[in-house]
Amino acid sequence: MTDQVCSNLFSDTVVDRSEECLEILAETSHVRIERIISGGQASPEGFWYDQVMAEWVVLLKGEAGLLFEGDHEPIHMKPGDHVRIPAHRKHRIVWTLPHEATVWLAVHYGDRP
Repeated sequence: MTDQVCSNLFSDTVVDRSEECLEILAETSHVRIERIISGGQASPEGFWYDQVMAEWVVLLKGEAGLLFEGDHEPIHMKPGDHVRIPAHRKHRIVWTLPHEATVWLAVHYGDRP
């Protein structure tokens, strides 16, 4: 008997511009894997993510602008682009496409406090 369930990362990607959708796909005490669907969302002005775990994120669909604190220009991410974000490396999402789902796969890893 198995508890495996087959899902598709691109299913249910309807763009709801009111809020971003975050789904935890798998999680242990040292790893969390998330699917994130954005549709025109961006980080609030002046807000920076400052995460306690490192993150590896890949953009699967859509486009986005990812800005690291201290950089002058955001990274223009397209499908297949990925980046490793060390723990406590401040970053923010400057923009995502407003009329197309932007689908991310994020892997957070390391020791939790």
